[in-house]
Amino acid sequence: MRHGSFSGEGRRVRSSYNMAFARPCTSRHGRSSFHAAFTPFRHRCILPDLTIPPRSNPINHLTGSAAMAVSQAIPITRHPFANGSYKQMLIDGKWVDAASGKRFETHNPATGELLATVAEGDKEDIDRAVAAARRAFEGPWSKVKPFERQNLLLKLADLVEKNFDELSQLDTLDMGAPLSRTRAYRLRAVGMLRYYAGQTTAIHGETIENSLPGEIFSYTLKEPIGVVGAIIPWNGPLTATIWKIGPAIATGCTVVLKPAEEAPLTSLRIAELAMEAGIPPGVVNVVPGYGETAGAALASHHDVDKVAFTGSHVTGQSIIRASAGNLKRVSLELGGKSPDIVFADADLDAAVPGAAMAVFANSGQICSAGTRLFVEQSIYEEFVGRVAEFGKRLQVGNGLDPNVQIGPLVSEQQLERVTGYLDIGQKEGARALAGGGRVTEGALSKGFFVSPTVFAGVQDNMRIAQEEIFGPVISAIAFKDMDELVKRANNTTFGLGSGLWTRDVSKAHAVAKSLRAGSVWVNCYQAMDPAVPFGGYKMSGYGRESGKQHVEEYLNVKAVWIKTA
Repeated sequence: MRHGSFSGEGRRVRSSYNMAFARPCTSRHGRSSFHAAFTPFRHRCILPDLTIPPRSNPINHLTGSAAMAVSQAIPITRHPFANGSYKQMLIDGKWVDAASGKRFETHNPATGELLATVAEGDKEDIDRAVAAARRAFEGPWSKVKPFERQNLLLKLADLVEKNFDELSQLDTLDMGAPLSRTRAYRLRAVGMLRYYAGQTTAIHGETIENSLPGEIFSYTLKEPIGVVGAIIPWNGPLTATIWKIGPAIATGCTVVLKPAEEAPLTSLRIAELAMEAGIPPGVVNVVPGYGETAGAALASHHDVDKVAFTGSHVTGQSIIRASAGNLKRVSLELGGKSPDIVFADADLDAAVPGAAMAVFANSGQICSAGTRLFVEQSIYEEFVGRVAEFGKRLQVGNGLDPNVQIGPLVSEQQLERVTGYLDIGQKEGARALAGGGRVTEGALSKGFFVSPTVFAGVQDNMRIAQEEIFGPVISAIAFKDMDELVKRANNTTFGLGSGLWTRDVSKAHAVAKSLRAGSVWVNCYQAMDPAVPFGGYKMSGYGRESGKQHVEEYLNVKAVWIKTA
């Protein structure tokens, strides 16, 4: 099963209440593989998650190297938003049904339980939402001053903070990430909104002294680009939503957000909070739906000025083609196959949990996960063995259990993808020191759980070392020579993240400069901050999120020339 070969790429094929897995992943509406490319496959890497299982945790021996800790504790009570009720879409400040009347279901990937039925938007709904966004952009919203936009974002930040327990639980319910992870998003999610609030009053042009003869004065203006179409993935809905609507509001743009059909609830709840914060009608619109209908319509819409997309490189390529009709601006944050390098002089006590959770966090469903673990030959066996033991001690289970560290994969389709790669790795000759299969113990058999897996003896040309798996799977590769290492680490079509562990500062700077990736983490992994840009090289996309560079993605620059005499 090669990367990008799944029809309806990234769609959660959820089962009925008894988890009979009745729906085949290509059956719905007979979707074509081309249009299926508009379904975001991915992810969002948000925070470092270095939750370390205590060494005293018992290891529940299942079968051989697959031993791991399994939690089947009764989860906490959930908030009422995900109570199985019907959720409408938000267009022009009103909650409305889909024009077609269609609905789809969203289920908990840990249990199969119905969370909600959701209005299923398509082209007609996207047209309505874009028209509302255009009216707002050219009407009242254009007259709102930066200070007022700042206050609106600060109010939204306060509401997100006030309701964060509910929002973090919605992420856990809808896509499976454990509460131990989603609750850790609080400072980042609220901080992003407050950062963008600060940026509203920092947007300005400049006076430029030109070289023309005579009295000619020149300066620049920075203006909002217009209507933004935002398409987000399922692996971090809370922060992905904020990452898209925050800069749009800050710059004076309007936005139509298409959340992933696998996990739409958090985006809809944030839309409610945006209305409560006083953000005017039409500024933020949320249209749930499938990628090949709603997503494709948004990407190709001639009245959309920019598309901000997070997802797979296959979908990103389709977005670029769809945007050609009106040459809209496009920013893409796509996938990765990131190297994480451990030198013999590293602090191994820090590097073991760091390298492990660089992949196992969020069940490996992170764009910049350090899945290619390069380890210096002299410490290879010791270090990889320690990482494997670490993985075995991680608590796997329902994310609502606060003790759980590894939740389910988002869908049956993703489960099939990951277990397919586990089979491929073993057939190629890699050794599974930990994990290697699906978890089927007790109640966990109803969900899409895969045990944290560490493959040793991996060669560069193996598919598990070349293709993005998007699951909790580490491919450990030995290296000896520094120059050869850099060449091997860069030998990928992707370039999103990278990491290295060493006590040698000179070595750290030299390797960081040589790696072809948008982020290099030294003695840490996936550290992120609202003020620091994040994005990729090569097939990992272009444009940046976070930081001033992110805000600039939503602005046009106009040059003004005035002859004064």
